Amino acid sequence: MRVLLIEDDVDIRSVLERGLRSEGFDVESCGEGPEGLWRALEGDFDAIILDIMLPKQSGYWVCERLREEGNATPILVLSAKSGEWDQIDMLDLGADDYLVKPAALELVVARLRALVRRVSGAAANVIRRGPVEYDLKNKICLVNGAVVELTAREHQLLQRFVAAGVACINREEILRDVWGVDAEVDPTIVDVYVRKLRDKIAPATIQNVRGVGFRLC
Repeated sequence: MRVLLIEDDVDIRSVLERGLRSEGFDVESCGEGPEGLWRALEGDFDAIILDIMLPKQSGYWVCERLREEGNATPILVLSAKSGEWDQIDMLDLGADDYLVKPAALELVVARLRALVRRVSGAAANVIRRGPVEYDLKNKICLVNGAVVELTAREHQLLQRFVAAGVACINREEILRDVWGVDAEVDPTIVDVYVRKLRDKIAPATIQNVRGVGFRLC
């Protein structure tokens, strides 16, 4: 399990790093808000431990910006601020759990594992591609957290794109997988539906790669 630790107190950061690594975690750490945000957005982490009182930008700012960017990594706030409103504010901004310092390492580890289990279970049928989040089981499309209404055919087309990741899909594959092998339709129907879907999932886009096919960007 990869964990990003954003904590400015060098002593606390050192203790947590050693303790988490002894429990089998792969830990990356930093001590400033802007650097923490950059690492969280660029890295592939299973969870984030976030302090509130950070240099340059606070944990409030980091949490809010992460959620605005569509980053859904579980956030465990670990802060000396024990007021109820501090906890309410962080949870409202998108944090998943809150612990008050000092907290036993065993409790921090248990909370991290619980967060990751919960998210893993919920995400089993959810595919995320940038700002697009698609729930395969319930056929729900979210773009930057907002529900987007799609037709049945648009759902099928988007499922095909999110499953392909960054790979290109050619026109023949789309016709086969979305309309069916026996469908007698004009191949240009693909362009029509790609344009409709592109409008609905902006700022994500579907790129037309000349001579190759389409891909979700």
